[in-house]
Amino acid sequence: DADIRLIVSDMDGTLLDEHGAVPDRLWGQLDRLRERGIAFAPASGRQYAALHRLFARAIDGMCVIADNGSIVVQDGEVLSSVTLERDGVAAIVRTLRQLAADGADLGIVLCGRRGAAVERGDERFLAEAGEYFAELSVVDDLLAHDDDVLKLAVLDFHDPAAVAAGLSAFQATHQIVVSSDRWVDVMSHDVDKGVAVRALQRRLGVTPAQTAVFGDFLNDLQMLDAAEHSFAMANAHPTVRERARHRAASNAEHGVVEAIERLLAR
Repeated sequence: DADIRLIVSDMDGTLLDEHGAVPDRLWGQLDRLRERGIAFAPASGRQYAALHRLFARAIDGMCVIADNGSIVVQDGEVLSSVTLERDGVAAIVRTLRQLAADGADLGIVLCGRRGAAVERGDERFLAEAGEYFAELSVVDDLLAHDDDVLKLAVLDFHDPAAVAAGLSAFQATHQIVVSSDRWVDVMSHDVDKGVAVRALQRRLGVTPAQTAVFGDFLNDLQMLDAAEHSFAMANAHPTVRERARHRAASNAEHGVVEAIERLLAR
């Protein structure tokens, strides 16, 4: 039987149900995992503050992988983080502003260590961004905002692939990742969820053979590679299903908690 010591789960499309809620059964499972010395870590493109809010009732001692691996936090201590250089951020923001001026229905979220900032302030954009960013401020100029930048997240209501294509000139220096059907993430080449999971494994003294990982989208591929027990959701992107070793039921069917139940039964 597998000796699982660490379980890492993506959030949207994976752990969260179709309404964006944490399945009720998870809370009891988290208590049982702790009793057995098994760490559970959410891993998401969402900011740390948003994940802290979601898991407030069980956050003590929990490791959290936020901003697609750009930052890993436990009990308020930053275990690892990778930030973007300001010159690169400025060039990318200016390119995105031009795409918007040319007709793209997009908004930029500057994801900083202290919180997230946006220039676009209409209700439609803020409602969508607010789902993922608990600390979100509207500023006059992102380039004048003083914070260490973990990543840039771009919300495009119609065609995020076109946004990614519009940023192709930066692919040599940055990761440009379509992270869902509306979002594009721009990060350092030195970071992804897999890098974060491996950092967490080193911190906890856990091996890939002792790690189970759940994901559904392209930004989960690297962390699936960091675990021998990799699960793709039934609703996962085809490439994710090909890469994972195991299959879980869909997020709407609470596939993660079902799989954890089976792991706990071993």
